[in-house]
Amino acid sequence: MEDQQKRMALSLLAYAAHRDVLPQQLCKLAGIQLDELKKPSGESITATQMNNLWTNAGHLTNDPLFGLHFGESLQVTALGVVGEIVKSSGTVGEAITHAAALAHLITDVFRMEVTPPDKSKTFTIRFIPHTDAPPSFSFLQLMDFFMVFTVHELDGLLLQKIQPKAARFPYVVSNIAEYERVLRCKPTKRTGEFSLEFDKKHWDEPILTANYELQSLLLKKVQTLPEQAAGTQSLQARIYNYLLTNAYLGIISLEQMAANFNISPRSLQRKLREEGVKYQDIADAVRKSLAMHYMSSGNYPLKEVSYMLGYNELSAFTRAFKRWTGDTPGSYQHN
Repeated sequence: MEDQQKRMALSLLAYAAHRDVLPQQLCKLAGIQLDELKKPSGESITATQMNNLWTNAGHLTNDPLFGLHFGESLQVTALGVVGEIVKSSGTVGEAITHAAALAHLITDVFRMEVTPPDKSKTFTIRFIPHTDAPPSFSFLQLMDFFMVFTVHELDGLLLQKIQPKAARFPYVVSNIAEYERVLRCKPTKRTGEFSLEFDKKHWDEPILTANYELQSLLLKKVQTLPEQAAGTQSLQARIYNYLLTNAYLGIISLEQMAANFNISPRSLQRKLREEGVKYQDIADAVRKSLAMHYMSSGNYPLKEVSYMLGYNELSAFTRAFKRWTGDTPGSYQHN
């Protein structure tokens, strides 16, 4: 398996670039050679360098919840771990158990411990630090990241948004409303514990390999777009890429996208207006691109395409498709 800590660092740099922080600047502050980091055969990143990345990323983005927002933004396939999990798992329970065993490939700051449902109505994932030392800023960012990433990993395995029963921290978090929005449940305090609890109904749910293949396809589709440094892309392009890569969970709202960029919906609308585009235009462009891909492949019935794009009724999808192309989906498929 490739160096997951390096891949983690590159993903962090990519997200920081989306937040208008130059990767070169961030690497310089962290004592990292960006060119070396990109080389598969280059030296591994050290714990000190990784710590510096987290600290400076939070400082330069002026975001004390950088780890939380980074975890929210990360494509499920981005760390490469999900692919390994899918290959060796048949159910969510197996996947979570394997994920705990692979956690050390990404971080040596904590270990994951999984408590199966047994007679209880839930299963629990605990993130147990390797030291009792007072948590640093970078540690807290990393813990936030992994808790959010775990929730999104479950999303990706099941192609649905999973809501935890509980999210516990050993302290009162600084912005309860934002944690509740990102983690989908109100965070609570429990001394000495970082943990997530989920309904046991998910434990034995099967994982379909096709789900991961769909994620990989979308990620590759984005990677074939014209290459540009993320920090120099237009906001329109950055939003388009994000929507396309995460489209397997539906097209998120303007408000959700603004939160992902850590700005207000009004500011996001204004910035897009300056580029001469509306958020709905970008969302429709993504839906159109995916719709034409799905239908051209010949692998999906129209009802399934409609559902994958977030339309509850085939008639709504048909109207949208006709607005995009001037043709009906049925006519397009037979052309």
